[in-house]
Amino acid sequence: MNNPTADNPALHILRTVFGYEQFRADQALIVDQVINGGDALVLMPTGGGKSLCYQIPALVREGVGVVISPLIALMQDQVAALRQNGVKTAYLNSSLSAAEANEVEAQLLRGELSLIYVAPERLMMPRTLALLERLTISLFAIDEAHCVSQWGHDFRPEYIKLSVLHERFPTIPRIALTATADEPTQREIVERLALQQARVFNSGFDRPNIRYRISESVGTAREALLRFIRNEHEGEAGIVYCLSRKRVDETAEWLCTKGLNALPYHAGLPTNTRQMHQERFLRDDGVIIVATIAFGMGIDKPDVRFVAHLNLPKSIEAYYQETGRAGRDGLPADGWMAYGLQDVITLRQMQENSVADEQHKRVERHKLDAMLGLCELTSCRRQALLRYFGDRLDHPCGNCDNCLNPPATWDASVAAQKALSCVHRTGQRFGVNYLVDVLRGSDHERIKQFGHDKLTTYGIGKELSANEWKNLYRQLISRGLLNVDIEGHGGLHLTDAARPVLRGEETLHLRKVTKAEKPERKRNEKQFKREADSALWEALRQKRKQLAEEQGVAAYVIFHDATLMEMVERQPQTLEQLGLISGIGARKLDAYGEAFLEVICELASPIAITDTVAETIKLLCQGLDPIAIAQQRNLTLNTIHSHLAKAIENGELALEDVVSLQKHELLAIQLAFEQSDDGKIKPIYELLEGAYEYGVLQCVRATLAPQP
Repeated sequence: MNNPTADNPALHILRTVFGYEQFRADQALIVDQVINGGDALVLMPTGGGKSLCYQIPALVREGVGVVISPLIALMQDQVAALRQNGVKTAYLNSSLSAAEANEVEAQLLRGELSLIYVAPERLMMPRTLALLERLTISLFAIDEAHCVSQWGHDFRPEYIKLSVLHERFPTIPRIALTATADEPTQREIVERLALQQARVFNSGFDRPNIRYRISESVGTAREALLRFIRNEHEGEAGIVYCLSRKRVDETAEWLCTKGLNALPYHAGLPTNTRQMHQERFLRDDGVIIVATIAFGMGIDKPDVRFVAHLNLPKSIEAYYQETGRAGRDGLPADGWMAYGLQDVITLRQMQENSVADEQHKRVERHKLDAMLGLCELTSCRRQALLRYFGDRLDHPCGNCDNCLNPPATWDASVAAQKALSCVHRTGQRFGVNYLVDVLRGSDHERIKQFGHDKLTTYGIGKELSANEWKNLYRQLISRGLLNVDIEGHGGLHLTDAARPVLRGEETLHLRKVTKAEKPERKRNEKQFKREADSALWEALRQKRKQLAEEQGVAAYVIFHDATLMEMVERQPQTLEQLGLISGIGARKLDAYGEAFLEVICELASPIAITDTVAETIKLLCQGLDPIAIAQQRNLTLNTIHSHLAKAIENGELALEDVVSLQKHELLAIQLAFEQSDDGKIKPIYELLEGAYEYGVLQCVRATLAPQP
């Protein structure tokens, strides 16, 4: 019997070890490049499958793959997941005792490991480099390669030294990977890592499953956060980012008083407390981490359903990477933010008080301006976000707040003239609150002391509320028409950009401040299915949790949520059917298949299956083909074919309604099934050399005599 993957060992490993039927996007090209000994620079969004791009070549090529990773937590996650799939792997970092490190080194020398994860600091030690020179190395993978950029938010000085790999191991292929790199950072990665001869693979930066939502703080931001979590993510895992440690502690404590499972995380906490909180977040369901930016890089938890910001990030790179920790499993997730004027002032103050040189400060100012621009725009946020990274989206995304609820704008030219004139006439030394009081004609004694009740701008702004004026000033600061005197007491002063507006030469349209509306959430079919089969869903999660606790690993290391959802959707009845579900390789099928089948068979819901099959039949009758139905229902093509096979088996559809086969093709498939002892699809697929998809074979089998 011919095996269609015999001449493609990478595809064979993808299917048997990792449980995925096909490569995605550029994965196959990247894997081939590295297997054939070429260097590669991979730009791929979080959740796009970067790890497979070096894990599979390391398993195909002779020797051990060396992965340079910046964080211990990331190494531990990756190693645990690979071991679940039967891959022999380990890590070398400061968490190991001397004896444990010696044992890992011995395993390397004995050739027992396929992959070794190493921190950059550990790699640069003379002892480690000497050890590597004694090994047969299949490849070097430099993960989180953007850490090499001195202008980036995750700069790691040790990464600059990694060019030593090219110097000391010139024949070993290198693959550098990142999900966060604008065009200057990409050039810096190439230069600093000596990757001029590498092939660049840019899969784009879009994460279409993430809904971006940014709003001004109207009222109390944490109250808005609580409503958001309770309305849309009750009982689900999330991350809340705050600018200061104090706000982290206060927010986590407050969320706990509201009945949520929230834990703080910042550098001021004891190391063992931080580690315990991170472990609980990774292993338990429904935990919310409230953190500073000290938390997150390398966190591989796939089922984070939201990332919220209670303060403005300092750059688009930081925002993109932090929101990118949501929805790594490809299922719907939210990037939610509430920010205010004080965020802008605080971040600019931090920049000015920094000990960095003037060039670095200038770069940081530009990055903050770009972040503010993303917040203030009234068009599609995703288009602007991707444009920043040199990517392109030709049409509005339909999955950000501006697309779902287009913001109202107003001609703020006259109001801006009043606001700017008030800054000028009061001497360019007062803060926002004082200026608003002058504009609204407050009788505050301080205004009278300065004689500002005699100014022409006194009381000319009563048409707007105090909050509306504050919002206007924030937008004027964001657009660079006003600067904040950081070294003084927060006084505002005019910039050159304010002159055309003051003179009436430029029209200014700004976003109206409105109470944030909850966007209508488009739930995909799998979410509806999860709700309909909540008992089965919860039972599968409990089984996963039990198995994870027994082994001391995170639940998602056993199976991702997406895999459990597909179990609920398809409700397989045999190990063969379970093995067709994405994310279940041979090792996991052998280890966990029977346990999960037992749960499914006990709680499977025939009514729910009939309902979802009926929906597929209806769409087929409306003229959609299986591929179009899969896209519309956000299900896999295999799932749609399983629905159609069920309908054929029940006599509701004929085979020719579903698949187009020539007579000789149909006879060949039927003959293959007749020669089969058990009617299983995988041997038939291999016998026919992969000429027909599993789903097509499933539909043909449904026309035959019932299988045992």
